[in-house]
Amino acid sequence: MAIPDYQSIMLPLLQLAATNPDKDFALREAVSLLAGIFKLTDEELQKLLPSGKQATFVNRVGWASTYLKKAGLLESTKRGYFKLAERGANVLTQNPTAINVRHLKQFPEFIEFQAARAAQEDGARVDSDATDSLTPEESLEIEYQKIRENLASQLLDRIKQSTPNFFERLVVELLVKMGYGGSRSDAGRAVGRSSDGGIDGIIKEDKLGLDVIYIQAKRWDENTVGRPDVQQFAGALQGQRASKGIFLTTSKFTSEAQEYVSRIGSKIVLINGEQLAQLMIDHNVGVSVSTTYEIKRIDSDYFSEEI
Repeated sequence: MAIPDYQSIMLPLLQLAATNPDKDFALREAVSLLAGIFKLTDEELQKLLPSGKQATFVNRVGWASTYLKKAGLLESTKRGYFKLAERGANVLTQNPTAINVRHLKQFPEFIEFQAARAAQEDGARVDSDATDSLTPEESLEIEYQKIRENLASQLLDRIKQSTPNFFERLVVELLVKMGYGGSRSDAGRAVGRSSDGGIDGIIKEDKLGLDVIYIQAKRWDENTVGRPDVQQFAGALQGQRASKGIFLTTSKFTSEAQEYVSRIGSKIVLINGEQLAQLMIDHNVGVSVSTTYEIKRIDSDYFSEEI
């Protein structure tokens, strides 16, 4: 089944705590037990948030636990542990079919918690109905991805409007930022010095120049790069007795081109327009930081009583 949203986890989590009301449950233990209840596969358990820094299911169990604590249904006993609260036991005697944000709004402590969050977010809607299936972190990351995708689209539009020489310099700048080419001046001299059979440039693989990578770059607007173009590049690599190449384009590669590079001996990396723009964002090429938000967590070491 699909990974349940954090509100769908609330009732099973409360019921789990009720199986042993006097026990302090570790959140990690709860994650494992709930994974069995929801019959999640290893692949589903390994699925990460867009940031790649935490498992989605772990994040959702954590937020379900937080909301139940804020409503007084669970009690935090020590760091990373919880137990069933008296209010939670009373709620379960009513045999609810589900527990969600709307259900929790009957408790003053939870209303106060939501009001405080809404004030911090300048009046933005915060879990205003029970259909909201995303944790705050998921919502933030999804909005971040939308902003990033929009920026990538703008970057591609600007690149397609640029001159071939500018695109060449852009490719050099990006590869150097990614750790290739040694110094920028070395990379600049390397790229563009060769026009041999589909090769647009040569760049060092590392700062020591232990190996080189051959480059093909096509600043295309609508045309899709097909197998013949990639095959010509692969043939040029063989002519140079080279085994590594990067083929960049502002457009896309056909499925035949992608299949072709997966079957040949030479290692050719295909970078389409979307990937190119994402790499530029990752390595700060053609973009600048507008605003920075920091998400902070408790520093467990700070609160440790050990000397």
